[in-house]
This record gives sequence, structure tokens and C-alpha cells, in this order.
Amino acid sequence: MDKKRLDRELTELASKPEQDIDLSDVPEVRDWSNAQRGRFYRPVKQQLTLRLDADLVEWFKAQGATGYQSRINEALRRFVERQKRHAA
Repeated sequence: MDKKRLDRELTELASKPEQDIDLSDVPEVRDWSNAQRGRFYRPVKQQLTLRLDADLVEWFKAQGATGYQSRINEALRRFVERQKRHAA
């Protein structure tokens, strides 16, 4: 399929009301137990130097053999999301 045709089809589909879109050939996913969070979305990371209390770093390191920085990032993300919800 060429790009112009695909773009035209996508534009037509986007303009349809949701109830007019035929999804009968697409099975509904009900079991998300094997889903992988963040598989297709990767936020831009920024390298920086950050001073944290040693006990906090050790706690995050003790939670698993690798990935303590990712766990700190996730904890900060959850905190920010909670703050945004409370502010709204």
C-alpha cells in the first residue's frame, strides 16, 4: 500500500465517529497479564548528577540486582503523578 493511500484511509478513519468503526475482525484483549509496560514508549532521559541520602540509595539497590536507578525514576514518577492528580 502506498503512503498516500494509507494517509487517506487513516484520515477517513479518524473522521468517523467511534460507533461507526467496524472492529468485528479485531479480537478484544481482556487478558493483559503478559503486557509489558513501556515497551513502545520511551521518555527522553536526561543525565544529571543528583545527591541522595546513602540509605535511600542502598534501599533501592537492595530491591534487586540491577536497575536501582530505574526504580528511583519510577518512584519519582509515581510521586509526580499523585501530585498532579491532587492539584487537579
